[in-house]
Amino acid sequence: MTPFVAELLGTMILLLLGNGVVANVLLKSSKGHGPDWLLISAGWGMAVFAGVMVSAEASGAHLNPAVSIATAIASADFSWGEAAQYILAQLIGASLGTSLVWLAYRLQYEVTEDRDAKLGTFCTAPEIRGTVSNLLTEAIGTFVLVFVALSMASPELTADGLTNGKMGLGAIGALPVGLLVFGIGMSLGGPTGYAINPARDLMPRIMHSILPISDKRDGDWSYSWIPVAGPIAGGVIAALLYIGIHPV
Repeated sequence: MTPFVAELLGTMILLLLGNGVVANVLLKSSKGHGPDWLLISAGWGMAVFAGVMVSAEASGAHLNPAVSIATAIASADFSWGEAAQYILAQLIGASLGTSLVWLAYRLQYEVTEDRDAKLGTFCTAPEIRGTVSNLLTEAIGTFVLVFVALSMASPELTADGLTNGKMGLGAIGALPVGLLVFGIGMSLGGPTGYAINPARDLMPRIMHSILPISDKRDGDWSYSWIPVAGPIAGGVIAALLYIGIHPV
């Protein structure tokens, strides 16, 4: 599997499960209907875990343009050309994943009268609108995500005298990233819904406008730039701090 395909599939799984748990909670006549931030945060954490498992071996499992940009800054082994390819794959994967959520919950969308809830299954919105505060919240959340992710090192066991004797965690190595996102949601998700990923917010917002969803509202486009600019800024700051501590 090529890195492009890995990023596309990983991001598709991320959005399918991540926005899927939001749809389960927000949409009428769904088994999980009802306010449950813990379920949403846990669901997004598991979505990240699944997406990373799918893509980690082939691409390193960025699944997020902010991560790809930060990696291009912090790592001499990852070029800006590769970052552009990763970001394109992430955008496509996010579109596909959120479209699959709509297909799975199509009947629930039809019976849900709350148009804000329908939009909320695609993208984020702040509880209190304030441009600077909302932007800072997204930047801080993404800073935590990127800086901790860059700082992660997989533990290994080595056996003396054996060729290729290293043993890592394999797929379980994806678990810390999922727990990290779960923690960010529980701690920092309240003000804006913690997009912390431009592809996760922008492409579903576009798909909300394109898909034939009954009785839908507008895409709240006046807010849409914040979940893009905030995460990118937070990722860049995290990368600069990381290379200041660990020079390339």
